[in-house]
Amino acid sequence: MCAQTLTFLTHHDGRTESQRIALRSAVIAGWTGRDPIAREKHIAELEALGVARPKSTPIYYRVAAARLTTSPRIEATGENSSGEVELVLIRDAKLLWLGVGSDHTDRKVETYCVTFSKQMCDKPIAPELWAFDEVRDHWDSLMLRSWIDEGGEQRLYQEGPASAMLPPDAIIAGFASNGSLPEGTAMFCGTLAAEGGIRPSKRFSFELFDPLRARRIMHAYDIAVLPVEG
Repeated sequence: MCAQTLTFLTHHDGRTESQRIALRSAVIAGWTGRDPIAREKHIAELEALGVARPKSTPIYYRVAAARLTTSPRIEATGENSSGEVELVLIRDAKLLWLGVGSDHTDRKVETYCVTFSKQMCDKPIAPELWAFDEVRDHWDSLMLRSWIDEGGEQRLYQEGPASAMLPPDAIIAGFASNGSLPEGTAMFCGTLAAEGGIRPSKRFSFELFDPLRARRIMHAYDIAVLPVEG
């Protein structure tokens, strides 16, 4: 199994360290909404784009670990891809870390096969992680936000609390029968509905905010569009 080794700034027990983590597996957990009404809204949002309903909720899509990146720039074929902010859990050396990333997805391919669409694009992750144990007790208060560049301005694209998604233990348990995320795995934990509908942008910015500890993780990336030649 191939590994993608990325460097993160980790925060644990008051210590901040630069750490290289070998990621051997990437999982995109979809349809993880805790509120069935909000979950249905996101399903309907994608149905409007021609995306079929999932066969189960939640559902777990596998992506090559090589797609994971902390780069501030990705390349995507055509102009039909877009980002979506997600909590990201990473298991390394028996520690569980929390970060934030973007499940950047080709929306055109998504209309005929969601699994293929997930594999089409790189998956940006902010190069900073918090120890999961330090946020476990106030998980539901964590906030996710994203912005797109539109009409020459930065516009709020997504916003909502972690409580909009299933609890992390439930998301992990749906994938790992022993209730523990496998070593070297990065799991994206689901997203929020987009304000004004899903649409592309040449730049995507996102953050994870912890109101209890008054800290945030932020990241942004540019999307270079590659031509479609047939």
